[in-house]
Amino acid sequence: MARIISFASGKGGTGKTIIVANLGVAIAQLGKRTIAIDADVTMANLGLVLGLTDKKVTLNNLLSGEGKIEQAICIGPAGLKVVPCSMSLNKVREARLERLKKVVEKLAEKTDFLLVDSPSGMDHDSITALTLAQEVILVVNPDFVSVFEAIKVKVVAERLHVKPIGVVINRARGNRSDISPKEIGTTLDLPVLEVIQEDVEVRHAAALGESVVIRSPKSLVANAFNELAGKLVKQKIDSQASQ
Repeated sequence: MARIISFASGKGGTGKTIIVANLGVAIAQLGKRTIAIDADVTMANLGLVLGLTDKKVTLNNLLSGEGKIEQAICIGPAGLKVVPCSMSLNKVREARLERLKKVVEKLAEKTDFLLVDSPSGMDHDSITALTLAQEVILVVNPDFVSVFEAIKVKVVAERLHVKPIGVVINRARGNRSDISPKEIGTTLDLPVLEVIQEDVEVRHAAALGESVVIRSPKSLVANAFNELAGKLVKQKIDSQASQ
């Protein structure tokens, strides 16, 4: 059975989709069966940043009661499997989120890690995506608003019995305006799993529909994704050993 991890944030623009895409590739490179699913039905970007936009059957079809799960799975970099959403407005209107849980349960039977790219905020779609997972990683930028909104997500997750396991700080610039990792960890009362630096290579890779882990494997940002992947895979080993 898969380890299902949702990636959530209280505000848009934190870079959750980039995190899910590149972390998924990094975990797949470690030999783990990995699926990333774009649960942000109205603002679909996961397929776009990985260059997987020509799929005829997408998550929207499955949520509309059309097609089979196998038809919606794309093969991405390093063997990462991706279930993208449609860019079509009509397909967004036809999607029924109540079917999402069943889709995730079926996907979980086929993988070791299932990464859920959740919508930002705390509306119905976001909470629905959050409840699909066993665990949640909060994605924040090192600024007050992002961290403050993440507190709300953490509180809701705990009430829904979804375990917050840590925070990833994305787009860190290392200047005086950044809230420090220590302060963020203390404020959220969670371990900081990784700090992803602001890097132009990330934007270049996404614009080309590529993973920065593959395009620039020796970059600091690629190293950060690989470090995070290693930590999550080790957590899985440790948790299995303790059972």
